[in-house]
Parts: sequence; structure tokens; C-alpha cells
Amino acid sequence: MKLTSNNFADSGRIPGALAFAVPDPVQHVKLSSNRNPHLKWTDPPKGTQSFAVICHDPDVPSKADDVNQEGRVVPKSLPRADFFHWALIELQSSLTEIREGEFADGVTARGKKGPGAAHGARQGINDYTAWFAGDKDMGGNYFGYDGPCPPWNDEIVHRYVFTVYALDVPRLTLSGDFACRDVLKAMQGHILDRAVLTGTYTLNPELGA
Repeated sequence: MKLTSNNFADSGRIPGALAFAVPDPVQHVKLSSNRNPHLKWTDPPKGTQSFAVICHDPDVPSKADDVNQEGRVVPKSLPRADFFHWALIELQSSLTEIREGEFADGVTARGKKGPGAAHGARQGINDYTAWFAGDKDMGGNYFGYDGPCPPWNDEIVHRYVFTVYALDVPRLTLSGDFACRDVLKAMQGHILDRAVLTGTYTLNPELGA
């Protein structure tokens, strides 16, 4: 399979409209349009019964001590961890394209509703759920896509890896609310093929918008 987007090329910069936040000269960051990107995949294998989409950032600081702190930086040398931005499952096998903004358009305080989604699909809880836990204004279950918001003082540009999986089952054995990592486990043994598209993003003005 091959995965492409009208919004950015592989290894290219993700537009601010697809991010959770954009740079702000006064407050460092401000909320953005937070629209899911356009995605199109081709040449799925025979036997495909459904598709799943996962987006993750493998460059999240493993320690948050310096994150978004005035007068400090998140160093390049810091070990990095995964942060999951989107889990979309049970897309019909006849569907091979997602429109920009079809599943997410704007930041929703306390998270978008789920797990039900367009086309009869389901969406998991992303990692903003844990990030905003305990925040009286933003805390809640964040279903579906919420875009990039890397630390504004990070010394590296973050990568956002979009992966489309072709599966040999129409439905995964997941019930109720589920997280992105649950999807990865449930897909084991059912993946016929996958396609990857990586975009980059930063909120650090020293690294470029």
C-alpha cells in the first residue's frame, strides 16, 4: 500500500491548521484549527476487510521537568517516548480516503465525543486524555484526532507518523472506551499490510514555524 496526503509530503512540515496549537509571539502558543489531515491510500491487499489509522509522535520528552518552562530547554539528548494522537478503526474496506477535517475540526475542551465516528467507524482515546488529567478546564476523554502540540522549548522538531493498516477482520475485539495502545494489541495477527506517512512539526521559533 501507499499513503499520501494533499496537506503535506512525506517528511514534510504539517500545516498549522492540522495542529492542536500554533506559535504565538506573546504567549508562545495558541490553539489552532486542529483539523485531521487528508489521507489517501492505494493498492490494499486482497482479503482486506477493514482499515485502521494510527498517528503517533515518537519524539515526546520522557521527562516533563523542562517542558514549556521559561528560561529552560528540552535537550536533544533527552530520551524520547511515544505519544498517540489518533486511533481510528473499522473503516470499511471500500473506503480508501479521508477528507481534511472529516473527523476533527477545532479543539474541544474536555475532548470530543466517542468512540462512534463517521462511516460507522470507531475512535480510541488519545494521549491528551492523560496529559490534561486533573485540569479543571481541559480534563476529559479525548477521542479521535488531536493534532501536534510539541513543547515550544524543545530542541528537536517532532515527527508525526500516520500509519494505515489493512486488516483481515471487519471489526476488532474491543468494547467500550479503548486507547490507541489497545488497538495496536488487538490488531496483532490481523495485519495484511500497512502504509506510513510522516510529517514534522515544531512550536519552537528557533527551529522554524
